[in-house]
Amino acid sequence: MKAIRYLLFPLTVLYDGVTSIRNSFYDTGVFKSTKFDLPVIAVGNLSVGGTGKSPMIEYLIRLLGDKKVATLSRGYKRKTEGFILIDSNHTSSDVGDEPLQFFKKFPKVSVAVDADRVHGIQQLQKKVNPEIILLDDAFQHRKVEAGFYILLTKYDDLFSNDLVLPTGNLRESRRGAKRADVIVVTKCPENLSIDEQNRIEKRLKSFADQPVFFSTISYYETTKGNDQIPLKDLNEYEVSLVTGIANPQPLLDFLKAQKVKIHHEKFPDHHDFSSSDIQQIQRRFDQISSKKKLLLTTEKDYMRLSEKISNLSYIEIESQFLKDEDLFTQQILDYCNTKS
Repeated sequence: MKAIRYLLFPLTVLYDGVTSIRNSFYDTGVFKSTKFDLPVIAVGNLSVGGTGKSPMIEYLIRLLGDKKVATLSRGYKRKTEGFILIDSNHTSSDVGDEPLQFFKKFPKVSVAVDADRVHGIQQLQKKVNPEIILLDDAFQHRKVEAGFYILLTKYDDLFSNDLVLPTGNLRESRRGAKRADVIVVTKCPENLSIDEQNRIEKRLKSFADQPVFFSTISYYETTKGNDQIPLKDLNEYEVSLVTGIANPQPLLDFLKAQKVKIHHEKFPDHHDFSSSDIQQIQRRFDQISSKKKLLLTTEKDYMRLSEKISNLSYIEIESQFLKDEDLFTQQILDYCNTKS
């Protein structure tokens, strides 16, 4: 597969050229970007795949908890179109799994989906009049000019080491990082050394001279959903783990470190679970003979699967900074206070 991708390098040159021209047209005003009078924070990445955008959006929601916050996503793989302000009647098929997750976790936050972010912001202003809008996965959506850009890049898949599609996994050139206000290296090991952080920071700053921060994924102490089990006790269970996310390896590593016996069923990212998938999942779980067994999934997958499986539990996650969290939060708060 890797060899095939390198054979496609001429297409990479073409794709890089097209996206670079598009960006230059926005930079020079040939293509119009719309600004808004309220604080708009965009969270995104340069690469395809999961970099931890949802945990970052949730981190910002908690940080800005005293404000009237709204989130806007495109609603990836939803079966509807146009603008939707999410309410309790909507399902993951209507609005996408991640927006539904935001809605269920943060009842005071207005959560909307719209592929047209300009239209989506305008509708949010009309319907709920938020003080701050968080744009999910909007780094390349240049029809909106956000006031603050947070660029995420995974520790084990840095954009500085990658190439543009199809040879690599970048949606645009590494030069695009210059649009960011801050860069956050996500999914780092908790014990990442200062020397390694400095090395990574130096590498990233060769493309963009923005502040660089480092975060890791933290797991809540107890499972949620059908069963509330302390994570420290999961080693007493035989676990059927179902995932439909881009990279389940960190979760697998975490569970294995807890000495949990795992039967893993892996599906593609944002997988639309069919009735046969559900039957297969339930059948394999039923085949586990242990008296202590658990059907477990990720929080994002739970938004889709809980509508179809009743005996399902999940592990909740959040972003935590390894250092300099105060500097990161102060930049966000300063921007919001200045723009308000």
